[in-house]
Amino acid sequence: MSSPVLIIGASSAMAEHCARAFAEEGRSLLLAGRDSTKLESIASDLRLRGAARVQVLPPFDGADAESIPPMLETALKEQPRDVLIAHGILPDNEACEQDSEAFLRSLDINFRSVLQICQILQHQLPAGGCLAVISSVAGLRGRQSNYVYGAAKGGLLTYLQGLRNRLQPQGIRVLSLLPGFVDTPMTADITKGPLFISAEKAGSLIHRAMKGTRDVVYIPFFWRYILWVIRCIPEALFKRLSL
Repeated sequence: MSSPVLIIGASSAMAEHCARAFAEEGRSLLLAGRDSTKLESIASDLRLRGAARVQVLPPFDGADAESIPPMLETALKEQPRDVLIAHGILPDNEACEQDSEAFLRSLDINFRSVLQICQILQHQLPAGGCLAVISSVAGLRGRQSNYVYGAAKGGLLTYLQGLRNRLQPQGIRVLSLLPGFVDTPMTADITKGPLFISAEKAGSLIHRAMKGTRDVVYIPFFWRYILWVIRCIPEALFKRLSL
């Protein structure tokens, strides 16, 4: 039996659809998240879709650093080879500007907790393994509308670049995933435009990326070109734009 896939933040829409793709291949899955009831429901669905085995791990909260080691300790007993880290929140930028607790919670969940998980996993994954982490195109240039979220995702991308460099000699692949606009419950309050894709499509692209060889994958591909243009705008002009 092949080694299981560990999905952290498995109740997120993109992660759930990615898990379905792995289940249809007959892979075993380890699911981690905050809501055990929802994860049990997802696990039942994945078993019906063909997963060899599905295990729900002890719940954890990204804002609670002490809840992460017990979850990973249980997961690592199953010797996963491939990991997808998909948990995060989309904070209200204005609320973060006014409320330091909301600001710090956003950084805790989107940045600190992900690094904490990676720091533990980097010593445990075998050669040939893949550590895939969902960041965001928002991390590639700071914009006034979401710079708190973007700061966490930008810092995460830099961390993953360094971790990729460190783990490459050990044969462990570190994959940075950069979604653009995805129609999920997290973006429910955002007006949907032509650049949005479904969570099902995003999950399928993430699954494909984890089975590929690239280090950085935009979800979908055209965001690579959109961000190239945005990053080429001189700062003197960019700071005058309302984005």
